[in-house]
Amino acid sequence: QVQLVESGGGLVQAGGSLRLSCAASGRVVRIDDMGWYRQAPGKQRDLVATITRGTITNYADSVKDRFTISRDNAKNTVYLQMNSLKPEDTAVYSCKAYNLGIAYWGQGTQVTVSS
Repeated sequence: QVQLVESGGGLVQAGGSLRLSCAASGRVVRIDDMGWYRQAPGKQRDLVATITRGTITNYADSVKDRFTISRDNAKNTVYLQMNSLKPEDTAVYSCKAYNLGIAYWGQGTQVTVSS
């Protein structure tokens, strides 16, 4: 089994910044694609950003130019730098990672942006 543990969520005012981290541990062999997803109350879970092992990135249109995804392969960790946060960014943010082709999810971390 692989465990993903997120950290860095919290409450921030609109226009502020937060940095999320997600570290993989356990029976890690090789972490390939990693990504961040978010789910607001009453809505479906949506993709925020993904990054390949070779650091090719992909972003949802709603976060382009504000969020940056990065990773440290040596630490099996993915990061999400979130700038210029808006109230509509409020959601539970979860990370996803693939180990030997199997997808694993973290438990999620709450991000709340006040207006």
